[in-house]
Amino acid sequence: MMGQTTSLRQEFIQFSVQSGVLRFGEFTTKAGRQSPYFFNAGLFHDGATLAQVAQFYAQTLLDSGVQFDMLFGPAYKGITLASATAVALAGKGRNTSFAFNRKEAKDHGEGGTIVGAKLQGKVVIIDDVISAGTSVRESVEMIRAAGAEPCAVLIALDRMERGGKDGQISDLSAVQEVTQKYGIPVISIGNLDDLFGFLNGAGADPQLAQYKDAVAAYRARYGIV
Repeated sequence: MMGQTTSLRQEFIQFSVQSGVLRFGEFTTKAGRQSPYFFNAGLFHDGATLAQVAQFYAQTLLDSGVQFDMLFGPAYKGITLASATAVALAGKGRNTSFAFNRKEAKDHGEGGTIVGAKLQGKVVIIDDVISAGTSVRESVEMIRAAGAEPCAVLIALDRMERGGKDGQISDLSAVQEVTQKYGIPVISIGNLDDLFGFLNGAGADPQLAQYKDAVAAYRARYGIV
C-alpha cells in the first residue's frame, strides 16, 4: 500500500498484539456485529508504547510519498496520535507542525475550536480507525473552512469491512467511502489482510492461530472484495 513494506505492516500487527491493543475473542462492534478481533488504540497509554506506535505512524507517512505540510488530530484519540507522530517525524528529520480540535469552542484566551498551529497548506488527518467516517467528515470541514487542504487520512488499522447493517450492507468499506467522497487517500499502518497473514504466519502463536478460522469467516461475510 503506497510503498509501505510488508515487514513494517507485520511488525505493527505483532506490536499491537503484544501490547494488548489488538485482541482476539468475541467482541461486538458499533455496527452490532460479532467480531473475532478488537483494536483499541486507547490502550497505547504509556510512554513506551505511544513512542513506538508514533514511529509506525511516522514511517508509514514518509513511506507513502504523500506531500504534506502539517498534521491534524481530531479529538480525542487523534490529539495524542498526531502529537506523538509529530515528535517521531522530528526525530526522523522532518519537523512538522500539528493542530487538533476541541469538542466545544473556547470563548476566552486564544478562543475557537482549533488548538496548535494554524491550519494551512496540505494537512494529514491522523486517527486510529475509520468506522462511520464522522470524525473524518468533521475534520475535512474544519480544514477546508480554514482555507487549508486535507491531503490524506492516516490510520492505524483498516478493518477492510463493508459498512451498514445486515440486510443493508454497503458495497464499500468506511475507508473506501471516505476516499470516494472526499477524493483523498486513506493510508493505514496495517489492515485485515495483514492481521490474517500474521495469524497464518509460520511463527504464529498457537494460542492466536486458533482464531484464524473465525477471522477468515468474518472476512468472507463482511470483507470488501
